[in-house]
Amino acid sequence: MELILFLSTQVHLVRKGFLTTVKKIPVEAQTVNTFGEEQMALDIYADAVFISGLKNSRLVRYIATEEQRTIIEVENPRNDFGVVIDPLDGSSLIDVNLCVGSIIGIYPGTVLEKGSSMIAALYFLYGPLTTLTLTTGRGVHEFAMNEDGEFMLKHRDMKIPEGKIYAPGALRRDYLPAHTKWIEHLEADGYKLRFSGCFVADVHQILHKGGVFSYPAFRGKENGKLRLLYEANPMGKIIHEAGGAISNGTMDILQITPAAIEDRTPLYVGSKREIGLIEKFMTE
Repeated sequence: MELILFLSTQVHLVRKGFLTTVKKIPVEAQTVNTFGEEQMALDIYADAVFISGLKNSRLVRYIATEEQRTIIEVENPRNDFGVVIDPLDGSSLIDVNLCVGSIIGIYPGTVLEKGSSMIAALYFLYGPLTTLTLTTGRGVHEFAMNEDGEFMLKHRDMKIPEGKIYAPGALRRDYLPAHTKWIEHLEADGYKLRFSGCFVADVHQILHKGGVFSYPAFRGKENGKLRLLYEANPMGKIIHEAGGAISNGTMDILQITPAAIEDRTPLYVGSKREIGLIEKFMTE
């Protein structure tokens, strides 16, 4: 709990830093991270906030973030926790002022373990409200930041409802056959397309309204696009604890042991009905 409370204070700094960073550095300014992906100025800022804060607090032993090539080991840690972080998900939306988020998973030790072994998973969504959604394995709870920077309970023991929203990543022209069949089935059943380009925001909507988010294997990226460690596992842990499921199309993602921090995966996350359906189509 101490670690989660500390992370919430860092998010307050990230939120406050948005305006400061935008004033000092043009938001369009880009570099390239260690994986060859474009970084926005705020990606770099948010990454630095989390890393420096965790190093100074010594609350964890290991830190792995989407912007770093290697796992960081903290000197003289007070605990053996390992933390994985996507510091700023959806940063391509910053210049049009849409929602972005931060994703965090906490392990009892090394981070290269199955997602099911996480002891906590949480995400922050920076929208009209700044919200924290988390699980420690005892339900999923949502908090909203008040004007004093404190997080107040908003929803307790959240359960993903039945709903007909689908958020499909990748270009339709690049879909593989089983995924195409699945999408056509959802559309024929009256599902409404809702896709913002921010993984956190899209899954947050699914958690509240039901349905499914997907970023499948597709032509040119048969291993998927989203990262197993920083994106799939923490969000999947939260949805699983809310009564939903996460899959790569054939199996539960939370049962996969990562080989490396840069592993990617096809991803389907949401209500169990839709996840069961894609797994059925994949095996036919």
